[in-house]
Amino acid sequence: MIRRGMVRLDRSAGEDNGRGSGTLRDGGPRPRIPPVRRLRLHLFADFSSGPSRLGLERLDEYGIARSAVLRCNWPRGKVLGGSSVLNYMLYVRGNKKDYDIWEHLGNYGWGFKDVLYYFKKSEDNQNPYIARNKKYHGVGGYLTVMEPPWRSPLSVAFVEAGIEMGYENLDFNAHQQTGFMIPQGTIRRGARCSTAKAFLRPVRLRPNLDVSMRSFVHKVLIDNHKRAWAVKFEKDGNIRKVKARKEIILCAGAVGSPHILMVSGVGPRAHLEEHGIHVHSDLKVGYNLQDHIGIGGLTFLIKEPVALIQSRFENIPSILKYAMFGKGPLTVLGGIEGLAFINTKYANKSDDFPDVEFHFTSGTAASDGGRQIRRIHGLNNRVWHEYYKPIAFKDNWTAFPTLLRPKSHGVIKLRSRNPHDYPLIYPNYLTNPDDVARLVEGMKLVVVMSETKAFKRYGSKLYRKPFPGCEHIQLYTDAYWECIVRGYTETIYHPAGTAKMGPHWDKEAVVDPELRVYGIEGLRVADCSIMPIIVSGNTNAPVIMIGEKVADMVKATWGKHR
Repeated sequence: MIRRGMVRLDRSAGEDNGRGSGTLRDGGPRPRIPPVRRLRLHLFADFSSGPSRLGLERLDEYGIARSAVLRCNWPRGKVLGGSSVLNYMLYVRGNKKDYDIWEHLGNYGWGFKDVLYYFKKSEDNQNPYIARNKKYHGVGGYLTVMEPPWRSPLSVAFVEAGIEMGYENLDFNAHQQTGFMIPQGTIRRGARCSTAKAFLRPVRLRPNLDVSMRSFVHKVLIDNHKRAWAVKFEKDGNIRKVKARKEIILCAGAVGSPHILMVSGVGPRAHLEEHGIHVHSDLKVGYNLQDHIGIGGLTFLIKEPVALIQSRFENIPSILKYAMFGKGPLTVLGGIEGLAFINTKYANKSDDFPDVEFHFTSGTAASDGGRQIRRIHGLNNRVWHEYYKPIAFKDNWTAFPTLLRPKSHGVIKLRSRNPHDYPLIYPNYLTNPDDVARLVEGMKLVVVMSETKAFKRYGSKLYRKPFPGCEHIQLYTDAYWECIVRGYTETIYHPAGTAKMGPHWDKEAVVDPELRVYGIEGLRVADCSIMPIIVSGNTNAPVIMIGEKVADMVKATWGKHR
């Protein structure tokens, strides 16, 4: 197995049957000390620097909030546990309809009734009021899921505001998604529960498991009979090969997997031949790129000292409380204290299929005085000095309206045939006007939420300074909100769809419903790249589900041939 795939690795090695299982990882072990939740932004930047920074190309004339490079940061999880070591730990499954649509497209076995089993199989839910719903939740699995043990008063205000707006306070991982909730996360005793901690640590001593770290994959080797028989990789400056007796599973993510496939000769014929690569299978690899984007810029000031201000909580007492007892403000899920799934005027409100998600944070880019968040979001000097610096370290909050099912799709292409050259990433954000319209409505709904009694209790008011670059537009009109939407567009780090799963009659499909690459024997892909349509929510839990499901597929396949 090539990179990541901790779930599939655990399940395949779970049977001490003498059958070997191995993984190649382009990265080292996880950090020995779990990153503090609000400090994770600094670690996030470190992990995404150097070789992890991908060749993201910008295609439009917008991006007024961006730094001089005019690029978004697309980091990779080059560590045991992959991006689950540096994500926001939010446990969100998506909407039931997402999976039913996958099945309707011809992907048998991927309806919600099928995938629910695998969500529950992984789960060890620690909150009794949720865990008692056994129809939708599981206990005793490897993956610990729970609410953070600390919350600010603003998180309660967020849920109360949702109720005032006519939404329910509910478990959006159960029968209904539309509503507001204090989110659960993949945490254990207040600290991050990555897939490496959850799935790999319990089986790390099994004799049929081998993990090769700091191993950079060059390509999958495919013979003249179109069978994947080995992986060529680099370790300690030496080129090596590892042979597969049965099959190879590619789990390098929505950027890494298509990159490896294409340099291996699996991808669009014209594009591969342009780079002098022999084509083994002519498939639409790299296309169908989808990502969730959120919009920053909305800022609300409050009069009470209840927000997550760095100077208030990142101190010795808070760190000791976190390190020793797994409690306190540093257990917050990356600063995200609330999630909501809501309907804009473009959604069918009688249908439980919301089109926008709110990521609520008890703070903004001003909350740390420009030390970390500004750099992570790539804000330029003008936006920082004119808009955020005047309110640095002041109590405030924001909510990022996030587009759940973007119609704007992108593509990933090769820069060259050299596997060390980062691929070209064209996300094509906001090229479909429907995406812009929904996000504009999302911005207006955040303002509506700020006017509820729940937030007015804390003296909440909109920060009325015009956003830099949008001063020439009349404030609070649709045109003004669109200016901010286009200027402060932020990836939520959910790239998906670049090795699309589909039936044999789908001309854009790269893998079949059992995740086998079309035209190549002995090769599967199992990560976010196989999603035909991105799920309506954060992607960590769905990817873990995919790992659980492919593990059963592999065992079913080779159980027949024992």
